[in-house]
Amino acid sequence: QLQLVESGGGLVQPGGSLRLSCAASGSDFSIYAMAWFRQAPGKQRFLVASITATQDTNYANSVKGRFTISRDNPKNTVYLQMNNLKPEDTAVYYCNRVGPTFASWGQGTQVTVSS
Repeated sequence: QLQLVESGGGLVQPGGSLRLSCAASGSDFSIYAMAWFRQAPGKQRFLVASITATQDTNYANSVKGRFTISRDNPKNTVYLQMNNLKPEDTAVYYCNRVGPTFASWGQGTQVTVSS
């Protein structure tokens, strides 16, 4: 089963940048579409950005133009470059595959945007 470890979160000021990494282990990483999700306390987890096996990307409207998802298949890693961060981006960020089923969720990485 695919295992996922997120890293790169931290405390940043509004307007700052952060790069998240998701290290995956398991078979057939390169065939999965991958995605970043985020969840704030008391709120539902939702999809922020996704990337297919052929590098096609999609973004939630709230992050479009500010976030960039990418993947490095030889390293079994997916990234989320976050620029012009806003307080509304504060959440725990998770990665996972998109179909056929979700893998087990990792611990996520906390992103806090505050002055």
